[in-house]
Order: sequence, then structure tokens, then C-alpha cells
Amino acid sequence: MKKILDIADRRLVAALAKDGQASSADLAESLGVTAPTIRARMKNLISQGLLRVAGMVDPFQIKGLSVALVGIKLQSHMQLDEKLEEISRLPDVNWAAVVTGRYDILVEVVVTEDIADLYNFLDQALSGVGGIASSESFVVMKARRKWIPLPKGARTWFSE
Repeated sequence: MKKILDIADRRLVAALAKDGQASSADLAESLGVTAPTIRARMKNLISQGLLRVAGMVDPFQIKGLSVALVGIKLQSHMQLDEKLEEISRLPDVNWAAVVTGRYDILVEVVVTEDIADLYNFLDQALSGVGGIASSESFVVMKARRKWIPLPKGARTWFSE
């Protein structure tokens, strides 16, 4: 069930979207509340799973990162939620969603070794999920306003 954010929380989220590194004091001043109010609201939003403040990268500006979209058709819709959950937990997956149209699930994958890494994702990780009738991948050649958190698979490449 989706939760409704009050106006103060919506304004706070909008301010953080503009500058995720803003201090509580700066946010409080711009929103007309106290710093403890900002910290309490952020803590509440984070604990409810409604907000996460994270470092984001532009994968098109970093050599060695590639982004692909993968459309997936399942053998049966009986396991749609289960398969969505399994796929979303794969290390190279940034996000996964149930969609309308010709695919059942659409997935964004961030890989670190270009096409070979995408091949390994499709051949090993995704095929290990089972219950997939077919998939089609689309390598993103160029995008605008594309800031993403790094999925687990890419984070290990950054820490080497």
C-alpha cells in the first residue's frame, strides 16, 4: 500500500532531490523549520523505506560502465511476484518492474565489462532464475538525466 507524504515531507524530499548533501541546518533554513525537525523527518522517512539518500553516478560519463534494459517474458504469470523479487536481487540489476506490453518484467542492468558482462548476466545469472520463456536485451547507447545508484555487481568493480 502506498503511503501519503504530507506537505512538509514532500518539500523535504524535493529539497534533498535538489541537493542530497545539504546539511540539516541548510534544509531547515530553506524550509522554515528547525534542524531537529529535519533530522526527525528524515529518520522517519528512511525507517519507513520511503527515502534513501545515496551517491549516484552517471554511467555514461564513467569508462567501463554500460547500461542495458532487458525485457523478460515468463513461462507463467502464476509466479510473477516471486520472479520479480528473484530478478531484482541479482547483483547487476539496478531495478526491475512488472510492466504492461509485450514483456512481463523490464530490468535495468549495469555491467562493468561491456558486452561480455551483459552476456554473462543473461547466460548465467538470469538463466539461473528459471521460469523465463524469453528475454530481449537493449544496450543503452546514450541517455539524458541518467543518474543511478550502483548495483552490487558494479560496486565490487569500484572497490577493486
